[in-house]
Amino acid sequence: MTDDLLSAKETENLVRAMIHLYPQSDSDLHYRNHFELVCAVMLSAQTTDIAVNKVTPALFAAFPTPEAMMAADITEIEDKIKTIGLYRNKAKFLRGAATKLVEDYHSEVPHTQTELMTLPGVGRKTANVVLSVGFDQPTFPVDTHISRVTQKFNMVPEGATPNQIEKIMKEKLPKELWSQAHLSVLHFGRYQCIARKHNHEGCIHRLEVAKQELGLNNDENQK
Repeated sequence: MTDDLLSAKETENLVRAMIHLYPQSDSDLHYRNHFELVCAVMLSAQTTDIAVNKVTPALFAAFPTPEAMMAADITEIEDKIKTIGLYRNKAKFLRGAATKLVEDYHSEVPHTQTELMTLPGVGRKTANVVLSVGFDQPTFPVDTHISRVTQKFNMVPEGATPNQIEKIMKEKLPKELWSQAHLSVLHFGRYQCIARKHNHEGCIHRLEVAKQELGLNNDENQK
């Protein structure tokens, strides 16, 4: 119920506790430039970052630039990524995005959400990740981990869509916290408050300890 949702201050304190526990400042995906980041984030849809990191070294060695990816035969790209899910569709998106970059953006990855979303295979979440991680722009990308955690801890209403979660969390959190919040809430969901059955009380306890360490344990007085 909406009445049970955490206040903006309670949400911020909870997120700061997650940042304290998971202060990572970069994506788990391996990349060396903006083009590789776009490709890696596209490949990560419905698969794990670990699986993506296993295929990208050979992929980027074979096709290190948008021009090389555009010129590749689709089966060559498929062969490099065939161990991950939906690899045929992803191969088409990779070559399509590379072609768009060459033809419309002088082989440079654009740095606005609108332009990024003109690339085949790039939706709002992928664009936001690229902007946040690659260009250090304040955004709050929402993936399955963030969706699950924000709902489970009553930061957003149950059943909220990714776009709704993004909007609510941006309203509740200071803008300077958005990008780090994305990474830390994601890692908290990936490594602590996992989707499989687990000891949720343990998750709550770790957050309470983190809030105590940060001096943020008086939520009821900070609404």
